[in-house]
Amino acid sequence: MFLSGIVQAVAAMLFWLGELCSRYLGLWPVPAWPLLETVPTSWFHALLMVCGVFPFFVFGFILTAGPRWQGAGDLPKRHFLPAFFLLAGGWLLTWSSLLLPLLAPAGLGLVLAGWIAVAVTLSRVAARPGIEREHILVAAVALWLGVAGVASFIGATMALDDRAIWVRLGIALLLWGFLLPIFVTVAHRMLPFFTASATRGYVLRRPVWAMRVLLAASLAHGVLDLVDLSQWRWLADLPAAAAAGYLSRVWWSRPALANRMIAVLHLTFAWLAPAFLLFAVQSLWWPLVPGFAGLAPLHALTLGFFASMLLGMVSRVTLGHSGKPVAADEAMWRAFLVMQLVAVLRVAGEFGAFAAWLNAVAGILWLAALGSWAWRYAPALWRPRADGRPG
Repeated sequence: MFLSGIVQAVAAMLFWLGELCSRYLGLWPVPAWPLLETVPTSWFHALLMVCGVFPFFVFGFILTAGPRWQGAGDLPKRHFLPAFFLLAGGWLLTWSSLLLPLLAPAGLGLVLAGWIAVAVTLSRVAARPGIEREHILVAAVALWLGVAGVASFIGATMALDDRAIWVRLGIALLLWGFLLPIFVTVAHRMLPFFTASATRGYVLRRPVWAMRVLLAASLAHGVLDLVDLSQWRWLADLPAAAAAGYLSRVWWSRPALANRMIAVLHLTFAWLAPAFLLFAVQSLWWPLVPGFAGLAPLHALTLGFFASMLLGMVSRVTLGHSGKPVAADEAMWRAFLVMQLVAVLRVAGEFGAFAAWLNAVAGILWLAALGSWAWRYAPALWRPRADGRPG
């Protein structure tokens, strides 16, 4: 799952960078993709990111960590290999639909089948008795909301008109019903745990109310967006910003920052409160300047929080499961710092006169960061463990 996520991330950014440089900067002729003659490029980009890149990493992590949260052993291959092949095959067809648009429903149909297989497996894990079940239950519910999101995108490919409604529903479900709840839940469960395991005397605290506020705010934000009440989103965004800021302060540990692997996770989580504040400001300004700040809040969330957290979590899990010392090396640290610059540039691009150029530079830096990181970490995903243990 991790390796497929890396391939998808590189491919998705290569595609989007090509579109930016051709459609918006005019550096070369616009590629003649038959699918994009009827489907806006931004829709395909959104589909790739929320449905095709992050989920591979989420599934790889949650199918490994979820059973351990419940005190169970590792899942047998029959519980995840079919899902993987369905997802991988589905995305091969979906990419091919750029040339043959008729393949889009079939490709996303396979993706949907793979997603359902993962959701069923995780639901069975969540049904096991355990002391702390809230995290795994939230993750299982989020996966089913993601299933509905993929189904909505399939509806968009098959609809003759009003496709925008299906796309908006799909994005709302996948972003606010699936991705953000999963990332918040995993961070709430794992960030203080990782910090405590690396810092002597650290007091592990997981205030449940803060996680619940963030989950409720995420769902409320998505619903308000969907029903065109963006001017009222601040009612969800301000409490979310306060809860995220509180968690950042509670979890913060100056001694832990000496450990770069832990520092990455804390600095990444610190993006969540400003992202929600940007959403709140955008909402409050909506009656005067509809669409103020453009996609700046969204990219503070997706690049500053999602992409950076992905680097930190995937690096730590990859090192741990490949039998290597769990410590951030220079490749991982540089990739993380560049990703912070990418997020800042992408946010700043919504406020300046050179938005297209800043976005293109951000895309190039994303590829540089991800490429250097993948060069260092991807080989561990197919090589035997360094410590000689099975795996």
